[in-house]
Amino acid sequence: MKYLLYLIMVFSIANGCDKNPPTVMEPPMMEDPIVSTPDTIRFASYNVSMYGNTAGEVLNQLENAEQQIQLRRLAAVIKKVRPDVLALMEVDYDANGEVLNQFSNKLLKIDLDGFDAIEYPYLYQIESNTGLISEIDIDGNGSISLPNDAYGFGNYFGQYASAILSKYPIDVNSARSFQQFLWKDMPDASLPANEDGTSYYTDEVLEVFRLSSKNHIDLPLQIKDEKIVHALISHPTPPVFDGLEDRNGKRNHDEIKLWYDYLNNESYLIDDQGQSGGLNAESSFIIFGDLNADPNDGDSFNNAITQLLNHPRVNQQVSNGNLIPSSTGGAEHNQGNGDIGDPSFDTSFFGLRIDYVLPSTDLEAIDSGVFWPASTEEHNELIKDKAASDHLLVWVDLKI
Repeated sequence: MKYLLYLIMVFSIANGCDKNPPTVMEPPMMEDPIVSTPDTIRFASYNVSMYGNTAGEVLNQLENAEQQIQLRRLAAVIKKVRPDVLALMEVDYDANGEVLNQFSNKLLKIDLDGFDAIEYPYLYQIESNTGLISEIDIDGNGSISLPNDAYGFGNYFGQYASAILSKYPIDVNSARSFQQFLWKDMPDASLPANEDGTSYYTDEVLEVFRLSSKNHIDLPLQIKDEKIVHALISHPTPPVFDGLEDRNGKRNHDEIKLWYDYLNNESYLIDDQGQSGGLNAESSFIIFGDLNADPNDGDSFNNAITQLLNHPRVNQQVSNGNLIPSSTGGAEHNQGNGDIGDPSFDTSFFGLRIDYVLPSTDLEAIDSGVFWPASTEEHNELIKDKAASDHLLVWVDLKI
C-alpha cells in the first residue's frame, strides 16, 4: 500500500472538518511504503505540563523557545531518551497546530544543550474537551462559565490536551475518537450519587455530560508494510478535587473502563464518527497516557487501573511483571512518602505510578524505564525539583 501523505495533520475528529483545516506540518512525500525499520522501537508517554493560565501563553513562550529553561529541559529529556513514538499529555491544543510546530522546529530539530537533534515527521494534536464550554449549567451555580461548565475542566479551550509525535505514518483517516461519548451511555456506569442515593447530576446535565475529560482516541500507526499498531491515547481526570460523591474518582474509573471495554470489542461503544464496537482481537495496540491511577496508592475509585493492568490482552511483563518501567530516581526521591507501592515504579514527583505505556500481548517487550536519574547520576539536573515537569517520561522498547 502506497502512502499519500497527509496534507492535514491536525483536524477536528469530534466535530468534523473546519472550512480551513489546521495543518501541523507536511512531511516529505513518500512514493514507496516503509520497507525497513529497526527491530526494536521505543514508545513513550510524557506529561510535559505545557499549558498556561490563559490561551496562547505557551505559544508566546515558544516564540522565544531557547530562552525558556523548562521547555529546553523537556526537549533535552526527549532527545536523551529518543523515543520513536511519543505521546504527550498536557500540551496546549491550538487550531493551527503551531504549538507542536514551534516545539519541534525550535527545540527538538536542533542540536542544543549537548543533545543531538531529533525529528518527528508526523505530528498530531488531539482535540480536547477541556475548556470546551457546554450549554448546560453543569456545576449548578446559576451561570454557565469556565472552567466548571466545560465538558472537561479547563480555563480555556484545549488546556491540558494531548498530542503524538511519530517517526511512523499516522493513519488519521482511520482514527476513532470518543470525545463526544456520553457517560450515561456506558453500561453499569459509576455515576456519582448524593448521600440520599439521588443522582449527583441532574437529568439535564447527564444528557450532555461527556465521559472523556479530554479525549479517547485510537490512532493507527503504520509501523511496517503489513503492521499496524493502534495508539490508544487518553488522559483521564484526576480522582481528586471533589466531595463525598467522588465524581472525579468515578469518572476516572470509567474513563479507564472505556479502554477496557474497547479491548473487549463491546458493541455499545459508538465513536464520534458513528462506528460501533471496539478493537478486534487480532489488532496490536499500545495504551499511552497519564491515566491518573496508581495500582496501590492514591485516591483511585475501585482499583481503576487494574482494569487495564490485569487485562488478558495487555502485556503482563510491562503491566505487572519484570518489565514494569522503573528508575533509580523514583526509588530515591519517593522512598519515604508512606505509600505501599514500590517507589522505583513511580512516574511523578508526588509519589504515584500514573503514566503508562501498555503494549498488547503480541508485542514482545525488550526493555523499559522511567527517565528519572538519581541525584548522583548523569542528567539529573534535567528533571531535578520538577525542572522539566512534575511527571517523568516513561518508555518501553518493543520488538516489532
